Amino acid sequence: MKFKIVCFFFYCWSTFMYGQNHAQFADSIRVSNAIPELSYAVISGDEILEINALGLHSVDLKDPATLNDRFHIGSNTKAMTAFMIAKYVEKGKLKWTTKFFDLFPDLKKTAKPEYYYITLEKLVSHQARIQPFQGENDPAVPDFKGNPQEKRNQFGQFVVTLDPVTIDQDHKYVYSNAGYTLATMMVEKVTGKSWEQLVDQVFNRDLKLDIKLSWPENQIVKDTWGHSFENNKLSPIPSNTDYHLDYTEPAGDINIKLTDYIKFIQLNIKGLQGHNNYLKASTYHFIHKGIEGYSLGWFNSYENNQDFSTHSGTAGTYYTIAAIDRKNFIGYIIFTNSFNESTINGVRLLMRKLKKDYGS
Repeated sequence: MKFKIVCFFFYCWSTFMYGQNHAQFADSIRVSNAIPELSYAVISGDEILEINALGLHSVDLKDPATLNDRFHIGSNTKAMTAFMIAKYVEKGKLKWTTKFFDLFPDLKKTAKPEYYYITLEKLVSHQARIQPFQGENDPAVPDFKGNPQEKRNQFGQFVVTLDPVTIDQDHKYVYSNAGYTLATMMVEKVTGKSWEQLVDQVFNRDLKLDIKLSWPENQIVKDTWGHSFENNKLSPIPSNTDYHLDYTEPAGDINIKLTDYIKFIQLNIKGLQGHNNYLKASTYHFIHKGIEGYSLGWFNSYENNQDFSTHSGTAGTYYTIAAIDRKNFIGYIIFTNSFNESTINGVRLLMRKLKKDYGS
């Protein structure tokens, strides 16, 4: 027993020391790029190789960063929505080849013919030619009424009346938040549950992760404040600000602790290593590598003879990024509570350093 305790202490100490080296580098990046809070982790399928929380909850507060802090992960929500849908595909509720209008035949009456044969797979991989709805130059959207699911259904009916975008040999997909709304409508239809209920079932009840929606609460408890960038200045945004990611929540509206997000990424790493867990290993392979370019919630990225699943996310006030090295089976996660060019630059520098030191 004594030997095991000594070995465990040595492992923790060596990991702590190695982590401290990167903590100093990461904090210098944070400060030089004016990022209020930066948390990061490097993980394998079974271990946390390094983890740190640096900085402050807000530029206007002295609350120090902790590993209990929550971050809005923006479009990294897509990987979680695709994961959730995959579970119900495994359960036989629908197939990746299921056609959207097989479930919603009434919507076909007003839809553009180009959409008649779109499938669940095409929607989740951005190959359905759906308008992007990324906040810039979006078509004007009617003011839909009802609960979130009812609004998504009305939005989906509206989306398929719009002209499709162009896909060609050089651009095989067009990134679309609205496409994830249509995919979510399909799983809501066959399960009889809303996306919010399905997220709660899969991530909170089944996997015991502490998933919440919209921005982290920072008025009742001490937690992160997202920061917008206006007039060349970061401005902290309170969680009670009137903010709604209407109609496209499944594409980008989850908040989570880094420690819980690690568990989600580790499931993916183990699956890519060939281990069945909450999903089958074959499902993980299809999610990550089944489709060239953009698979199901993940970009396929190839760097220096390595191949990665990667994704970033922001709703304008937080910026997060995750990458999985699919050869060495190492995951890299960086969470920040600001979004501007300086934030992106700092995150890229830290990610490059971590990949170099752990992946070489």
